[in-house]
Amino acid sequence: MLFLVSSLRALAFAQQEDTSQKETQEQKDRNSNREGELSSSKDTRIDLTPPADDAKKHPDSGAAIKDSENPASDVQEFQPWDPHKAAKDIEVGDYYYKRKNYRAARERYKEALVYKPNDAIANFRLAECQEKTGKPAEAVPYYEAYLKILPHGPLALDAQKALERLKGSDVKEGAK
Repeated sequence: MLFLVSSLRALAFAQQEDTSQKETQEQKDRNSNREGELSSSKDTRIDLTPPADDAKKHPDSGAAIKDSENPASDVQEFQPWDPHKAAKDIEVGDYYYKRKNYRAARERYKEALVYKPNDAIANFRLAECQEKTGKPAEAVPYYEAYLKILPHGPLALDAQKALERLKGSDVKEGAK
């Protein structure tokens, strides 16, 4: 009986050892197969040439490249872009605007434009706040920015009317 138990233990140990050797061999095989897939950064060359029709599709891209290659402009600054923060600033600005606190609303809309410069709603509302706080001349570029972003947008007619009104008042002030 003791012989039988010791024989079974020896057999189980041999099977475990055989299984571990198979697993080790399989891992070696997998690793050798992966070596062909991996590449060194020294061996990899990336083609940076633009497509053949790039100049036709993007005619103004040359100016950006010249600006970045200018040795005098060694400082390359990034503008923060956070559309979620911009949306929150617009929401808070709307709150202040409804409460007729136009100075606070104006500051929140300016803050929104820092995080998302081409936001049409922030531009339009900032222009309205500029008008309401007695700075109609400063409202003009924001109305124009709205029309540039959304020329046929939901507030385009209002922006056009405001521009006509503001430019008409400038002519009247200039005549006096």
